[in-house]
Amino acid sequence: MKPAVILMAYGSPDQLADVPAYYADIRGGRPVAREHLDDLVARYRALGVGDTTGPSPLNAITEETRAALEGELAIPVFMGMRHWQPRIAAAVDAALVGGLDVLVGVVLAPHYSALSIGKYRALFDDAVDGRGKSRFVERWGTDPAFVQFLAARIRGTAAHVVFTAHSLPSRVLADGDPYQDELFETARLVADAAAVDDWSFSYQSESPTGEPWLGPDILDHLETLASRGVEDVLVCPVGFVSDHLEIRWDLDHEAADRARELGLRFERVRMPNAEPAFVAVLAGLVRRELAAVVA
Repeated sequence: MKPAVILMAYGSPDQLADVPAYYADIRGGRPVAREHLDDLVARYRALGVGDTTGPSPLNAITEETRAALEGELAIPVFMGMRHWQPRIAAAVDAALVGGLDVLVGVVLAPHYSALSIGKYRALFDDAVDGRGKSRFVERWGTDPAFVQFLAARIRGTAAHVVFTAHSLPSRVLADGDPYQDELFETARLVADAAAVDDWSFSYQSESPTGEPWLGPDILDHLETLASRGVEDVLVCPVGFVSDHLEIRWDLDHEAADRARELGLRFERVRMPNAEPAFVAVLAGLVRRELAAVVA
């Protein structure tokens, strides 16, 4: 057995000139409003994405995680992006061409939705196409090691903890999608493990599609908390594992600004990124899948 990991992520443009193509890829052929594109360019510029070829500071975090996981497992780990380079198909091809015959797919997102992880799995399976054995980790938001990792971030706080995740169109509930249930379960497990009773859940990073999305949005939720007399807020983004746009802009800029306007003290937990303890969580997921192949 010659195993390898295909570590998957959403991806980020490497330079500002890449943003239109990147956004068009996300939109999948749907019209791109000029004001939305301009806003996205401004956000990436604010986060350090420049006018020259990258990698962007956001993709650099993903690469650091990939390299750390490769070092932890002592097997090849290939990076595949859903909306940028290198693509998932290219990562799979590179592994198979190199003679590796057991591929484990892991997405840097803990919770399953047909609109998110389901899309990654389809790309992964299509790329493998029966060439060698493959395993795919569909969900890991309740993995005990991951729960304990997050619990350590909030244990002992006196603030009200707000767990967050990326919102999705509300129609996923009518479709029976497990996304929201999985998020709530992770939040409950983390809060219980940290012995935190004062907590709530909200969504963030809703896209301007014109349809209803899961809520409450964190900006509205902060207003509700302030009206209830909450003074201190600690945000724990259970649906994210890296310091990407949704963290550095949506939380650290927009949500933090709203909190200041409301007179709330606002803090966010440190993101996992490539921390050794988090890389160990990912390694545990991979080892479990490889053990199943041997069995």
